[in-house]
Amino acid sequence: MSGTIRVLLAEDQGMVRGALATLLGLEDDIEVVAAVPSGQEAVEAARALSPDVALLDIEMPGMDGLTAADRIRATVPGCRIVILTTFGRPGYLRRAMEAGASAFLVKDSPAEELAAAIRRVLAGERVIDPALAAAALSAGPNPLSPREREVLAASSGGATIGDIAGRLHLSEGTVRNYLSSAINKVGARNRIEAVRTAENQGWL
Repeated sequence: MSGTIRVLLAEDQGMVRGALATLLGLEDDIEVVAAVPSGQEAVEAARALSPDVALLDIEMPGMDGLTAADRIRATVPGCRIVILTTFGRPGYLRRAMEAGASAFLVKDSPAEELAAAIRRVLAGERVIDPALAAAALSAGPNPLSPREREVLAASSGGATIGDIAGRLHLSEGTVRNYLSSAINKVGARNRIEAVRTAENQGWL
């Protein structure tokens, strides 16, 4: 590997993306080879450029950062993944680790910590925000199955049972069963509360 660390940056907010690219560009040993606004574009840029590190926001339109991380790891195995997010949710950390992320940092971390984390993951280390790691351990694993997550996510925004069934190609009875199971597993009284709880924990 050359002395310069080639970084791909994906962040949907233009001002934040520009600031991150500028800050990282000030480091002598880091070069931002692409700065894109979506997960899909991150996957395409990673495939085209084979960066050393992909710095991904979680909350992006279309394909989120966790899905993009999974795809980048599959197509560019040598690329290290750093997840950067506003949302320090325990479930996000677990999902990021499952997607093969080497680092998970919240956006209010000092800029020098981000550059240091990029260097550390390239050296084979794993870098996780300590407070978030403790919260993830105390919160426990995601209790929802992939299908329960999908049905619960589809129910947000006031979608009817019929809407969800049509969108996911399931019967209404099956949708009710999944919702009932999800509500019980997260300890909620109804699906609105279940969605809120699951989102707060980063399970959706």
